[in-house]
Amino acid sequence: MKHRLFLFDLDDTLLDFKASEHLSFQRALGALGFTDKLDGLFAHYQVFNTALWRQFEAGTVSKEFLKVERFRQSFQASGLDLDPEAASRLFVESLSDTVVLIDGAAALCEELAATGELGIVTNGAEQIQQLRIASSGLGKHISFVCTSEACGFAKPDVRFFEHAGKLARAFARHEAIIVGDRLDADILGANRYGIESCWFNPGKLANDSQAVPTFEVAALHEVVPALRASAEA
Repeated sequence: MKHRLFLFDLDDTLLDFKASEHLSFQRALGALGFTDKLDGLFAHYQVFNTALWRQFEAGTVSKEFLKVERFRQSFQASGLDLDPEAASRLFVESLSDTVVLIDGAAALCEELAATGELGIVTNGAEQIQQLRIASSGLGKHISFVCTSEACGFAKPDVRFFEHAGKLARAFARHEAIIVGDRLDADILGANRYGIESCWFNPGKLANDSQAVPTFEVAALHEVVPALRASAEA
């Protein structure tokens, strides 16, 4: 295997953020006394949250604004008189207690850590992601964590990847690869930075974007065989 630096996206690549998000949302709203029609409210939240993350990645809104605004818009759309700041705080506090691993994540990290260096590259908040990694049990395999909050830039910005490279013990473009589920953040960022990429695509979605992954897998246990086959080709 030619790769020595493995950069992993965290949410929906190693950790099942969708499951964690749903559980944390239920806890937060329950703590505010709202337990009725949660699925409908969560659907509103997902729409607004996705749109705000796109704005954050484009550099038009701040992370702190995003955290509260997604709840404010959700409550407003549903006609609810709930405190968006309290909901945001309760939601964030719950995330580290609702960690769910993607199938195969632990075994993959253990195997690759024996081969090279693992780094996490995430647009998530620094403190939250550190706590979630600690709760996941994956921390013992991870050399460093690069967050958009800490470096000041978000994927797919090349400056984000430059910062990640500086955190690695040793960095060479031809030996680095990113594994992630987002074409518009992980794969496009790798294309712009000039490193290889592996698109984690469990839903087997069509790629109708500008991003071009070097490899594509539908399950994490396929990552190592794909990398080995490439090295032997």
